[in-house]
Amino acid sequence: MATFITAAETACALGDTLEASLTKWREGRSGLTLSEGLLAGRIADRRLLKGRRYGAASNVAVKVAQRAVEKAGWTEEQTRSAWIFAASSRGQAGELLGTNAWRRPSKRFSASNTLHSEIAAAVSIELGIRGPWQMISNGCSAGLDALGLAHMALTSGMAPRVLVVAVDLPLVPELLKDFQDTRLLASKTLYDPLSPQTAGFHAGEAAVALTLESEGQGRGPCMTRYAANSDAYDSLVIPEDGGSLAELLAGFEVPDLICPHATGTANHAVAEINALHRCYPDVPPLLLLKPYTGHTLGASGLLDVALISEGLRQGNLPGNLPDLSHPTGISLDMPANPRRVLKIASGMGGHNAAVMLEGRS
Repeated sequence: MATFITAAETACALGDTLEASLTKWREGRSGLTLSEGLLAGRIADRRLLKGRRYGAASNVAVKVAQRAVEKAGWTEEQTRSAWIFAASSRGQAGELLGTNAWRRPSKRFSASNTLHSEIAAAVSIELGIRGPWQMISNGCSAGLDALGLAHMALTSGMAPRVLVVAVDLPLVPELLKDFQDTRLLASKTLYDPLSPQTAGFHAGEAAVALTLESEGQGRGPCMTRYAANSDAYDSLVIPEDGGSLAELLAGFEVPDLICPHATGTANHAVAEINALHRCYPDVPPLLLLKPYTGHTLGASGLLDVALISEGLRQGNLPGNLPDLSHPTGISLDMPANPRRVLKIASGMGGHNAAVMLEGRS
């Protein structure tokens, strides 16, 4: 069964709204900026992160969720009965580590500000949503898993409609040092995730919200399948043969276009490409979105889905940045009128997720 993505909204390095992000993407311009020697993806309008009651991640999640629900045209009663699936890898890291004092916090909310689950709770409170909410923290696959669980809730008939939210704000000095110490953070000023010389990712901030409805109620691009598995291999790296990911992808129809996870770490650049070669005799063209947005951790999968689904909705799906590296035999050229797009995400610790998106004729 299909579920429809009826509205989407984002705030990320490409722009503070989804439409602004699409405009910059179509212009072929990256949203990454260089500041104090760090190339990263920043949300430009810092007011989106500010507020006295909630943590910064919750504040921006609420704002994009409000805009998505407004776009979807949900009535007050429809909004009230919706379910929420929210996702984040690092949650309220700025509040936990004491680096977000600039956001005008109230000490009364110090305890709730350090909870991952405050993100989902804040969306529920501020939008008046009385359906159940869940908080997913599956590393960098969290956003795609939240979307998958939303799809399952809808197709099972349990949920009348679902709001999916993902947010990560990893530009915190302590977090960046952790990534650097683990040899995951890039030191170069070019984000070329499939280059033989790639050695890490450039972090990015993002908040994303999507509304999902059943086929009878929905309109626009749809999601036709979700699946996930685990490597059961290592807490940091992926098996270089890509076996587990290939097994997961084998359950999907062959897409017209693949948007891989493609973080830019040396291990992932080998493992994910090996998985694609194991699964497909002729690997479909690839769309690499992290060079535009930075790696937004748990928000990355849902951010890519929001960008792709809106491109499909408008009948104009932009392509890759120029001059990116690609393995022999794999194309980065955008196919004409792609209809079926496969999105892949992988979380640290070996959790793989994938969803199939389809445009509607």
